[in-house]
Amino acid sequence: MICMNIVLTVKQASDIETVRERLTEAMRKSRLEPGCERFDVYQSQADACRFTLVEHWASQEALDAHRLAEAYTTIYKPEVTPLVHREGHPVTLLD
Repeated sequence: MICMNIVLTVKQASDIETVRERLTEAMRKSRLEPGCERFDVYQSQADACRFTLVEHWASQEALDAHRLAEAYTTIYKPEVTPLVHREGHPVTLLD
């Protein structure tokens, strides 16, 4: 399993609602993709500009396919990433 935590910080407060809406749509579409075991988006209660994505993919192939799918290529990459600072954190799930 491939696990990712991605922390996004919105650059301009005026874009928070746009980022929230676009991430919600991308999350819903991503959850339908083959190999997606978990895809959650959280907005910080302490800092509205900060979002965390928690993703679990069945395999590297599933993650690679996600990066070619609609949610990533038509929503996340072109509409979200220009509005945020992104920190990707591949993680290991402890047993």
